[in-house]
Amino acid sequence: MLSGKRIILGVTGGIAAYKAAFLLRALQKAGAEVRVTTTPAATRFVGTETFSSLSKHEVAVDVFPENESATESWTQHISWGEWADLFVIAPCTANTLAKIATGAADNMLTSTVLAARCPLLICPTMDGEMFASPAVQKNLDTVQEFGYHVLEPEEGYLASGLEGKGRLPETDLILEKCSAVLKKNKSEGPLSGKKVVVTAGPTREHIDPVRFISNPSSGKMGFAMAEAAAQMGAEVTLIHGPVSLSKPTGIATIEIESTQELFEQVQKHADADVVIMAAAVSDFSPEEVHAQKVKKDKADSSIKLKQTPDILAWLGDHKKREQVLIGFAMETENLLENAQAKLKKKKADWIIANSLNEDESGFESDKNKVHLIGKKDTIQIEGLKSDVARQALSHIFKNS
Repeated sequence: MLSGKRIILGVTGGIAAYKAAFLLRALQKAGAEVRVTTTPAATRFVGTETFSSLSKHEVAVDVFPENESATESWTQHISWGEWADLFVIAPCTANTLAKIATGAADNMLTSTVLAARCPLLICPTMDGEMFASPAVQKNLDTVQEFGYHVLEPEEGYLASGLEGKGRLPETDLILEKCSAVLKKNKSEGPLSGKKVVVTAGPTREHIDPVRFISNPSSGKMGFAMAEAAAQMGAEVTLIHGPVSLSKPTGIATIEIESTQELFEQVQKHADADVVIMAAAVSDFSPEEVHAQKVKKDKADSSIKLKQTPDILAWLGDHKKREQVLIGFAMETENLLENAQAKLKKKKADWIIANSLNEDESGFESDKNKVHLIGKKDTIQIEGLKSDVARQALSHIFKNS
């Protein structure tokens, strides 16, 4: 459940803060991407350099950092709140627990709690008498009434030298709880019980065994759409062309090469509840495919081409009732006009359109700037492709 997940690790100012470094490594070994936010007090126990070095991200501490270049901006708590699949606070002191219970937002960690759209797991850690106090017990009840998850501390030898209930649970137990929370959240997602087919990457139309017509698609956007759908509870099948990306964990994948192969696989899976055509499909293929490499001195100066199957149009013509069909449009001019025409002509429900002329957008880039075009509304989304995918699907299945 942790592989491919985006997790915020919150660290507060208790002696157990040093254990958070081991938890961070364990989450990464389980396949998660982790970002760290700490309270100012936590930096007295573990320096931010430790967490930034391990996570490969700057550590978020202050809402208004002195070094603005070290963070995205003062709105970082908003972007992180949208980015994460899970927010884990380990250790969580009595002070931070009280702030969460009352909605205080006086640092980046507590501000991110309020902005988070994902499940929150709190690991309260403190001296035994503090944990047993009426105020702490009331705050624990309050945060659970909010829907937050709590992993109670273990009993044992505490920093005070006393024995009691207040120790941060072992890393393996925290990982198990993280997985359980994500599993529960997945079953309640907006795509729970739905079958989703996503196409991604380029197709190749061979001229001979060593030459082909293709495009620079990396498959990143399609893979992001597949992972976002899976995180929203869907059973996902990803049909992709030749890419160098790692296969996403927990998602069934089918490799194809040509547009015809892609068409045949889409036809086999056309009964899905949702079809997302993110693949960069070649519009033409050679009329003649040579069995052997064509020698330069024997080659013709021209290649006759034929049109490939229009897969999105076929899906629109064969669309079943209640099925959601999402297409993509890559344009170099007249983006909105061409995308809206494609939406109507292909009988799609939504078109995700982007322009090659935009900076940090399109092929190969990790970021994208798109217009999500529906029959009734159009919105613009930009950011990392993973964020764009999540926001697009969230909007679609809030409005479909």
